[in-house]
Parts: sequence; C-alpha cells; structure tokens
Amino acid sequence: MRGIVKENIKIAFGAIRTQLLRTILTVIIIAFGIWALVGILTVVSALDNTLNTKFASMGSNTFFINQYDSGPRRHGGGDIEKVNPIITYSQAKSFKEKYKFPLTHCSLSFTATSVAEVKYENEKTNPEIQVLGIDENYTLNSGLEVTKGRNFNAFDIQNNVYFCVVGSDFSTKGLLKDVNPIDKILTIRGAKFKVIGVLKEQGSTFGNSKDSRIYIPIQVARSLYSNANINYSLSVLVDRSEMLDAAVGQATITFKNIRKQNPSSENNFGITRSDDLVHKIAEMTGVLNIAATIIGIITIFGSSIALMNIMIVSVTERTREIGVRKSLGAKKGTIAWQFFTETLIVGQLGGLLGILLGIFTGYIAAAAMDFDFVIPWKAMMAAVGITFVVAVISGLYPAIKASKLDPIEALRYE
Repeated sequence: MRGIVKENIKIAFGAIRTQLLRTILTVIIIAFGIWALVGILTVVSALDNTLNTKFASMGSNTFFINQYDSGPRRHGGGDIEKVNPIITYSQAKSFKEKYKFPLTHCSLSFTATSVAEVKYENEKTNPEIQVLGIDENYTLNSGLEVTKGRNFNAFDIQNNVYFCVVGSDFSTKGLLKDVNPIDKILTIRGAKFKVIGVLKEQGSTFGNSKDSRIYIPIQVARSLYSNANINYSLSVLVDRSEMLDAAVGQATITFKNIRKQNPSSENNFGITRSDDLVHKIAEMTGVLNIAATIIGIITIFGSSIALMNIMIVSVTERTREIGVRKSLGAKKGTIAWQFFTETLIVGQLGGLLGILLGIFTGYIAAAAMDFDFVIPWKAMMAAVGITFVVAVISGLYPAIKASKLDPIEALRYE
C-alpha cells in the first residue's frame, strides 16, 4: 500500500511539472480564497486579542458611570436621540462621598485636554499630549501599573500637589528618554510638575496612544483647565465578583438620588460593566468571523470549480496514458487514486500559499492598525480542512471518470 501511495505521489508531481503553468494558475486561484479567509480572520483575531487584553487588565469586577453607556443612544422607536446631562464635578464628588458599598474603590477623573504642549528644559512636545485629572484610585481601577517611581496617594490628591505620573513614551522615546524620569520637572500650561511615576506600556487602540498621557491630581487639573461643561467619569472596582451585581444596583440608586430622579424612571446616565464590554467585543468579532468565513467560502467555491476543471481536462489529455496503465494491469482504484492524489497535492499547495499570504497580510494590517498580532491557529486549521474538502470534492468526479475509461477506447484516443 505504501508503495502504491509513493508511486501515485511521484506520478502526480510528474504530471504537475508537465502542466506547470496550468497548475500554477490553479494553485493561485485556490490561494486567493484561502488568502481572503485567513487574512481577514487574522485581523479579526488581532483585534479581538487587543481589545480583550485592554479590558482584561481592568478585571471583570469594574463598572463605569458616564454620561452615556456603551450601547445605542436612541429610544422611542429609534427616531429621537437620547440626550443625557453631563456628569458635573459636584455630582461626581457627591457620589464618591455617598457611595459606601463594602469592598469597593471609587475613582473620579476627567480628560482635561488632548492638545497639551509639555516642556522639559529647552525641549517641548507637539501640542498633542492628553492630560487627565485623576484621584488616587484611578490607576487601580483602570488596571494601570507603575514601573518606575510610585503612584499618587490620598495625601497627594487632598493637598493638590504639583506631581504627575507619565506614560511610558516619555521615558522611552519622549522628553525624558535620556534621563532618569523620576523627580524631573515638566511644564504644562505654565505650571511645573514633578514626575513621581512612569506607567507600564499600554500600547494604542485604533491609533490612539495611551502611552503619551500625563496624569495630574484632579483639583490641580480643574484649576488649570476650567470649563463649565467638563464631563466627569466615575469608575468603581469591586473586590469580589459575586458582589458586582449588588454594587451596580446600589450605585444606580445612589446616582439617581444625586440627580433627583424617580427610582422607577429610566436612567439619564450610563452604567457600563467591564464584563459587558468583553461580551460585546466577542459578539462583534463573532459577526466579523462569520462574514470572513462567508467571503472565504464563496471564493473557495470558485476555486473548487477551477480545480475540478483542470482535473477533468487532465483526464481528457491523459486518456491514452490511462489506457496504457490499464492494459498493463492497473485497477480502477489505482487509476482513481492517482488522479485523486494529484488533486489533493494541488489543493494543499494552494492552501499553503494562501495561508502564508493570509498571515503576512494580516500581520501587516494588524501592525498598521496597532493591533496585537497573534498567530491564527484556528484559521490555519480551518484553511487546511477546507482545502482538503475542496480537493476531495473537486477530485472525486475526475478520478471516477478516469477509472471508468475503457482501456481499448483509451488506447485509440488521439
């Protein structure tokens, strides 16, 4: 049996070399389908990995109170946009003071500006630095880790010290790359801040880098960036996951009381749980996976037709060869396996080329969009399986046709 398989493989490669141009074109056609499938699934896997990593760092026991939740902002039939009032500083501060649910850590923050210019000695950045006003619990609730120096403590926040914690870019490729960043003085809008900590690299999402941010005490930020319409954010970390539902319920009641809402009325603010975000990411990437699979299958269907066509043509062109082999004693099964093996080899060559092109394309796309690239093992296994099925379906009819040829009629074929 092993000898027959080796012989069939040898004959298959000989036939491929004889019809090299046609085989190359067929391999390319098959590769296009696999390329589309693997390439899209690679990008989707990179997106899924990136977003899940970002939210997983916060843990599954965190929830956020913002002006809106992460869902649609429409109600009443979808024709009227729901407009919620902003969360003011007094409301956010009142919530932090009144919310006393056990084993929770509440944080108050806001984005002071996204166009700050930061100076260090005689150097300065472009006006593109994001400045956030935070409290002592912000880094804990956001899953941020200080790699150099220290984080803010309650004393720093209460006494409005002019300290700052900076993103990793400042110490790796920014103003402080050639010095020890701790205790260095940065100037923001004329105010001088001493660097007390550097955060671990977070990367960027959709081109928005989180490593070029500066974090300063919230009251200091409010004094530098005064605006009547500042929208504040609240986050709450619950130490025990089994208490999350109760903590969210208590937070809803507390904030409704602060906003003087009827307990039975619809929230005029948004509460988003970190585990909800993860589920929504899974739903989104699931839809993208389905779309990618449909696109790939449609393309691969065309590839299977092309592969079947070339094998039928190959059977016709090699009719005399089949007659000679049958006259020398080759059985129907041997002839069928010969052409079936050839089909499998061509299909797998196309699949291999498609996988390599898909991974390369996915890697380039993931790098361009700042996604964390992961090797798409599932997509690769699916591609191998699909090309095998395509080869089986495409090669079955030509192989059967070749095996049923009458040897006498085949020898007469010109």
